[in-house]
Amino acid sequence: MPLTVAILILNACKKDDATVVPPGPVQISPAVGEYVLSEGTFGGGNNTRLSYHTNSTGVTVGDFFLQQNPTITGGLGDTGNDMIIYGSKLYIVINNSNVVTVLNANNATFLKNISFLNGAVPKFPRYAAAAKGKVYVSNSDGTVSMIDTSSLSITANIPVGSNPEQLAVSGDKLFVTNSGGFNFPNYDSTVSVINLLTNTAGARIRVGLNPRRIAADNAGNLYVVASGNYSSVPAKIVKISAASESVLFSADTAVNTIAWHNNKLYVTNDFAYTGLSSKVRVLSPADFHNLSGSFITDGTVIQTPYGLDVNEENNDIYITDARDYTSSGMVFCFDQTGKKKFSFSVNPGVNPNKVLFKR
Repeated sequence: MPLTVAILILNACKKDDATVVPPGPVQISPAVGEYVLSEGTFGGGNNTRLSYHTNSTGVTVGDFFLQQNPTITGGLGDTGNDMIIYGSKLYIVINNSNVVTVLNANNATFLKNISFLNGAVPKFPRYAAAAKGKVYVSNSDGTVSMIDTSSLSITANIPVGSNPEQLAVSGDKLFVTNSGGFNFPNYDSTVSVINLLTNTAGARIRVGLNPRRIAADNAGNLYVVASGNYSSVPAKIVKISAASESVLFSADTAVNTIAWHNNKLYVTNDFAYTGLSSKVRVLSPADFHNLSGSFITDGTVIQTPYGLDVNEENNDIYITDARDYTSSGMVFCFDQTGKKKFSFSVNPGVNPNKVLFKR
């Protein structure tokens, strides 16, 4: 297993991850740079990369983790699937290596590897979300693990549906898509609801076959991507109410990544479907019609849109390009009108899938 050196820095024990934010408008500091996670090639060994791009200089370090941790042998691991910043820490979910790697969010120095083995059985962690001083990680074994951000240890495993994927927080609830992707052709079709006050799973919401992606808005709604079965059952987007835990609206359209920002849904088209004229679109959250059939307005070409993230401070949209899935990837930054501001390579990173903002 990579990252065998266990260095536990004092910051790991701070309580700052559970800081209570007073009510009122949240002031977001400008980003000084971007962390980019590249998952590498699945089963390709230790080729997950963490890159860092400095905004003031335009300089990108392709393997920033290695630069910041030169005494640690090996790399981040196999298939970096997701990452989040919560409090002072950066959490990286590394699927095929069955760890969540925790770094100092300020400088990417190593804090701890959290094992996601149930005895000798892999849990295969997938995605992460955070709330109320905890980090929640979905696992392909049908559970969501709860990580205590002070001890950096798993304190509970909450049963959900089959092969859970993305998670989203709305109020005191955590919504988890259950894809059932390992059970082809018998996919799951539900979203599990976890009460964050009790950390127990309640009823499941039936949304459509093979739900994978999910995004929350600021009005108590969630948007679920159900991918169908790639043949007879079409893909769709489903809008659900967090309060009533019920479906409000759905529409057939094939979407891969999805992000809500300023009452718009930014989406990349699902690469498993053909015949879609544009790769990046903007949809109405009300009824999912195209507000913009092509978000990119200046002719910039992205070969394979793979990840999409929003800098909420200045409304910039970041789209990662996996290109041919084997070459080094790219990151493109656009303003909200779809005009490119800058781009950079994450070489040697392959298949970049997530951008986070260092502030």
